[in-house]
Parts: sequence; C-alpha cells; structure tokens
Amino acid sequence: MAQLPHKLGHLVSDIRETTQALLQFRDERDWAQFHNPKDLALALNIETSELLETYLWKSADAANKDEVREELADVFAYAFLLANSYGFDVKEIVLEKIKKNALKYPVEKAKGNPNKYTLL
Repeated sequence: MAQLPHKLGHLVSDIRETTQALLQFRDERDWAQFHNPKDLALALNIETSELLETYLWKSADAANKDEVREELADVFAYAFLLANSYGFDVKEIVLEKIKKNALKYPVEKAKGNPNKYTLL
C-alpha cells in the first residue's frame, strides 16, 4: 500500500491519544475489571444497536445528528478499548483490512457497484 497521507498520521496520533484518555477515564473508576474482551464486544454491539435506533422509522436525513454523534462516540470508545485489550494497533488492523478488501473488490469490478465481492 502507498505511503500514508500526512493527515492519516495525525489520525493515528489522535486514535492513540483518544485511547489513552479512555483508559485513564476507565482506570480512575476502577472499571478495567469489567472491560474484558467479551464484555467490550457486547457493549460495542449494544452501542451499535443504539446508533441504529437513531435511524429507525425515518430517512437518514431525518436522524438527529446530535444523537448519532453521541452513539457513534460510544461505538468508537468500545471499539478502541477492545482493540487495546488485545494489543491491536488500530491503524495497522484497518490498513490490513483495506488491503484484503482491495483484493476482493478491485476498482475495475467494484466501482459504483454495491454488490458483495462474490457477486462482482
């Protein structure tokens, strides 16, 4: 994969800084004991469902952006904490996934096509 754009370097730094803030918040409350990978995955799923609820029975444009923002923050928080619990580097695992997806979804077949790679 090509060298990362300069902005992505800042994003990685921001993710690390955000993860550290989450860990500090958690540790100040002695919640690490509750943040095992299984429970973090469950919490992530619950928060994702709450994010989906902001769109329920309305068009995407009608969703309350403040509620979306709030639930999305929870999704990111639990995802970053789960990655941290396994020692995963968020940048690394996301870029690895992009590489895998690039093989499954070559531009010449996937551009403008919403189908799963098995149907391209």
